[in-house]
This record gives sequence, structure tokens and C-alpha cells, in this order.
Amino acid sequence: MINMKIARLMRDGNETYGLIRDDNVATKDSMINQTGVPLPLSIMDFLFEGWYDEIKDKISSTSFQNKLREFSILNPLPNPSKIICLTFNYPKHAKEQNYESTKDPVIFIKPRTTLCGTDSEIKCPNFVKQLDYEIELAVIIGKTCKNIDEISAKNYVFGYMVFNDVSARDIQMQDKQFTRGKSFDTFAPCGPWITTLDEITDVGNLQMTTRINGQVRQNSSTNNMFINISSIVSKLSKVMTLEKGDIIATGTPEGVALNNPDTPFLKDGDKIDMEIEKLGKIQNTVKFVA
Repeated sequence: MINMKIARLMRDGNETYGLIRDDNVATKDSMINQTGVPLPLSIMDFLFEGWYDEIKDKISSTSFQNKLREFSILNPLPNPSKIICLTFNYPKHAKEQNYESTKDPVIFIKPRTTLCGTDSEIKCPNFVKQLDYEIELAVIIGKTCKNIDEISAKNYVFGYMVFNDVSARDIQMQDKQFTRGKSFDTFAPCGPWITTLDEITDVGNLQMTTRINGQVRQNSSTNNMFINISSIVSKLSKVMTLEKGDIIATGTPEGVALNNPDTPFLKDGDKIDMEIEKLGKIQNTVKFVA
């Protein structure tokens, strides 16, 4: 079995993609040269149009010729059709917000213009007064599906990544709903890459940690989810068609700033580190802008 981390990369103003092994990269061009497979320009085509399946059995003999430090890491998926986010899927987080987790997913949709990668700025308008963070495990849908059962749901998952559902809480509270306060550009840092399904033996038992300026704010595990991933995928597929490349953010644990008087909201210059075991770490800086 070949396990993969797949990243969207930039070097010298040119976008590419590649496979990550430790701190080394096998770029698209390197894979073409070594395997003879004419890989597409687009990472979306590579992941979801059969090219990944074409090449994955050849990776064991591929040389990882570049260093990761030579590249900037972009958000893994540039243009997903949907970003679906669950609320209150961790009971302790629901409790701190005076809610209860429910057996059916409560969801909202973020626009794809919220996406940004690791080592980028979260650009927040100055009129936002209560900026908050939420570490989440994101599921990447690999095949289009509708009305699937929970047992087969795993067959439609391509992989996972770290996701930060950045939230303007004052706007969220003012509107009494989620969409506007969570939809500003750059309000969905994610990555640093996609970790393929077969690399994670137990996605329901991964440690997840948020640090703000080095201080731990969230420290939990995916085993505290109320609705598990297979059930989430199945239940959502009975509401809407899930398309290849869709992102599902599966909820955040306790420890956000909202309704925690001793926990400050984010301010200009804050450094956010979010890490999920086996999926990697994303690092972002808050920048308030006019």
C-alpha cells in the first residue's frame, strides 16, 4: 500500500503539485519524467479524474528530488464546488455555547474565496471586533455520491486535512446565523496538504491542538465527535449531491474564545498554529485591514 500526502505548491511564481515524503517532494514534472505518465496541469484533475489511480502504484520507485523548503504551500484545493461546515459536533463545544449536539448535522456553507493555505495571512476587516478560531478535521470527497449508506461512505472519501473555520463572532451574533460572519476572504485556512484515506488507520482517534502565540487553546481528539465521519458523509449525501473535491469541515472542539471570558479574541499579529495528528500543521498570522 502506498500512502501519500499531496500538496499544491508554488515556486518562482509557477504553480505545480507534488507528493510529500518527510521534507522531500516529488513534483508533477518529476513524476512525469520518472514514470512516463502524462499528468495534467490541474491538481483537481490529478486527484479526481483518474490520474492519481494511474500513478499511485508507480510511486514506490519514484525519487523525491526536491526539498519542501524550496516551495510555498498553497491551499490544497483551489476551486471546490462546496465547503460544508458542521456546527456543535463536539458536545463540550456545544455545551460551552449553550447548545447540545444533535443526531443530524447542523450545517452552513462557506464560499471557496475563504480558502487560503498555511503560512498566509488571515485578513480581517477592521470593523470586526470579535475574531475567533476553530480547529476542524476536513474530509475531502473523492467521488460524486448521493443517498449513500453509512457502511459505504468511506468509499467516497479521498482524504483529510486540517481546517480553521475562522469566525467573526460579533457579526455571527448580530445576524443570528453563521454565514456572513464566517464568509470573509481568507477565513478558511487549510492544509497543509491532503493526506490520503489509506494513510489514516483510525480517523476517529486523532489528537488536535490549537495554539495562539504558543499558548494551547484547544486540545482534544476526533474521538470526541458526536456524529462520526461515515455518518456525516451519509447524512449529507441524503440532503445534497456530494461532488468530488467537496470539503466537509466536521466541527470544532471546546476552547474557542466565544463565551469563554478568560480567553481573548484574536488580535492583529496573532500567530495561529493548528495541528492534527498525522495530518500536519497549518500556521497563519492575523492581519486586520481597512
